[in-house]
Amino acid sequence: MIGVYLYLSNMFLSIIIVNYHSGHLISDCLHSAGPELMDPDTVEWLVVDNGGSDSDRALVCSEFPFIHWLDMGYNAGFARANNAGMRRANGQVCLLLNPDTLLRPGVVINACHRLLDSTDVAAGVQLIHADGMPQFSGSFFMKGGLNHLLPLPYWGTVLKTVFSLFVKKRPAIVQAGKHQEVDWISGAFLMVKKEAFEKTGGMDESFFLYGEEVEWCSRLGKLGKLALYGDLQIVHLIGQSIQQASGASDNSYVNLSDKKGLQLMVSNHLRIRKQYGLIWFFVQLLNHTFAILFSMVVGPVACVFQGKSLIRGFATWKGFALNVLKLWVILPKMIHPEKYFFKMF
Repeated sequence: MIGVYLYLSNMFLSIIIVNYHSGHLISDCLHSAGPELMDPDTVEWLVVDNGGSDSDRALVCSEFPFIHWLDMGYNAGFARANNAGMRRANGQVCLLLNPDTLLRPGVVINACHRLLDSTDVAAGVQLIHADGMPQFSGSFFMKGGLNHLLPLPYWGTVLKTVFSLFVKKRPAIVQAGKHQEVDWISGAFLMVKKEAFEKTGGMDESFFLYGEEVEWCSRLGKLGKLALYGDLQIVHLIGQSIQQASGASDNSYVNLSDKKGLQLMVSNHLRIRKQYGLIWFFVQLLNHTFAILFSMVVGPVACVFQGKSLIRGFATWKGFALNVLKLWVILPKMIHPEKYFFKMF
C-alpha cells in the first residue's frame, strides 16, 4: 500500500512530456501552464525527445530555459521515453502529460496536492475537447479486453449488440465525478506517486505505443487505488501528436486498416497477453481473423444499401486483412513477448 506523503523536500512535482516533432504543441502547452508551474524549486519539467529534432529543442528551450531536455537517440515510443523521464525525475509525484494538452490555472497543483494527501497511487483529471465537451478520461477493465473487439468491421457491431444484452455499465468514463475510482487512467494526463513507479518498475518497455498505460495501471492497482478528479479539467486536442507521427488519416482509435491501426491491434493484443494470458489473447486473435471473412461477405452488401463506394470499402477491408495477417506473423513473439519491442511504424 502506498501511503500519504510527508512534504520533506521542496521538489514535489515532475512533469514529463514525450516529444516526437511536437515542438509547437509543447510550446502551446507550456504557455498555458501558468506561473504556479514555473517555479524550478518546486516543479521540474522534463521533455524526453524521441524525434532527434534540433528545431524542437531550440524552440522550446529558448522560450523556457528551465526545461530539462532528455534525448533518447531514437524513436523509443511512449513507455520507454516516460520511464526514462520518471527515472530522472526528482519530484514526489510524476505527471505524464501529452504535448497536445492545454492546462488551466490551478488544475495541476490542485491535483498533485490531492494525490499527495491521499492513499491513492495515481490520479487523472477530466479531459475535455477544445469546445468544452467532456472526453474519455479513464475506464474500468472489461474481462479479456473484450471492448477491443467492438471496432472490428461489421463483426464488431454484432458483438456490441450481444454485449449490450449482458453488460449494462459502460467501461469508459466520459464525465467523471469529483473523486471517481477507476481501473485505468488515460495517458494524456496520468499523475503517479514516484514511489509507485519505483515499486512497479514503470511501464512495460515491450510496448511502443498504445495500451502501455492500461497494462501499467493494472499493476499500479495492486498497490492502491486510482482516481479521476472530475472537477478538474484540462483541454486535450485528442490524437494530434499521434496522427502527425503515424501519418494516420484521422485521429480516432477505431480505424484498424492503416499503420496506426496495426499498432493499435498489436499493442492491444500485447496488453491482453500480459494482463489476461494466452487464452484471452487467442480469443482476440480469432475474432479479428473471423472479422475478415465476415466483413468480406457483409461489407459489399452494406456498401450497396448505404450508398458507399465499393472501391473504398474494399481498400479498407484489404488494409484490415493485411494487418491481421501481420498479427499472425508475429504470433511466436507474442507467446513470449518479454524480449521484443513491438514497434510497427
